Amino acid sequence: MTEPKMIDRNGWAGFFDQLSADHQGDITAIELFDTDFGDQYETERLPFTYASYDRKDDVIVIGVGGNSARSPVLLRRMIHRPVEVDAAVPAPGRSDIRIVAEDGTTTMVHLRPGAALPEPR
Repeated sequence: MTEPKMIDRNGWAGFFDQLSADHQGDITAIELFDTDFGDQYETERLPFTYASYDRKDDVIVIGVGGNSARSPVLLRRMIHRPVEVDAAVPAPGRSDIRIVAEDGTTTMVHLRPGAALPEPR
């Protein structure tokens, strides 16, 4: 297990591009820690589609689903005005990404190897 590593803001776009290439189709859980609404899972066990950072709009977008018959709808989590991105590798092939927004909301993205759902017969 590696200790969480802070990703420099100048490297966010490249980091999320590489994350997308390395984890395409992996099982994803997105967990939110919000002071107003409490802690909750936004998604669980959906296939990871992509992650990106848009410098112009200052937003990180995490896309899940949308790439199989069992999960045809693409869901996007948008983190506006992010201030911190940390990444950890708890085990080979696994990644945990922590994103903190300017308003203090924290988004955790957990990526695990394997197909999230079997295809229908």
